[in-house]
Amino acid sequence: MKPKLLVFASGTKDGGGSGFQKLVEASRSGILGADIVAVVSNHEHGGVRRRADSLGIPFVHSPKGRTADDYRRIARETAADFVALSGWLGFVEGLDPRVTFNIHPALLPSPFGGRGYHGHHVHEAVIAAYKRGEISHTGVTMHFATDRYGDGEAIFFRRRVEIAPDDTPDTIAKKVNEVEHRWQAIITDRVVQGEISWDGKDSATIKGIDIE
Repeated sequence: MKPKLLVFASGTKDGGGSGFQKLVEASRSGILGADIVAVVSNHEHGGVRRRADSLGIPFVHSPKGRTADDYRRIARETAADFVALSGWLGFVEGLDPRVTFNIHPALLPSPFGGRGYHGHHVHEAVIAAYKRGEISHTGVTMHFATDRYGDGEAIFFRRRVEIAPDDTPDTIAKKVNEVEHRWQAIITDRVVQGEISWDGKDSATIKGIDIE
């Protein structure tokens, strides 16, 4: 049997969820060797819900104010073996860090991780730092989700995205999103197949690291 993957994707009231959809498509094409059992969003009738309905994936509404028990309950009720955070804005508590992982639209470790650094806020901060001459590139990072928000140590995948002089937060967001879509399913497959793993505590135990 294929591993069961639960996806958390916030999206917005009007859109979002493209990463979730790419994972579903990859699971059906064979790129991702996992069955996606459900997707979770804090927007009951938002973009993620619409994508889930169109794709025939069970949808779970999880409003803000959730606790570690709520996360554990959802994982238990969906019988998930792994949990992928794909544009999830909440801080995850109570889940096994060995099988819970996040994709972040910037390079980690860096100042562009942690609370408040999500979505467009990340890209605005990146462009501001570029204009100050502090950085020349941004990128995509995947890491295991621990009790540290945006953990910069439990990293197993990273790809760089060069910043052009005329880039804006919107254009760099598009570039980063394209890299996310190119790699997320491939690297997620490596995690669910056990090619990328760790003991859940010590980043030195992470195997299968793929950092550019």
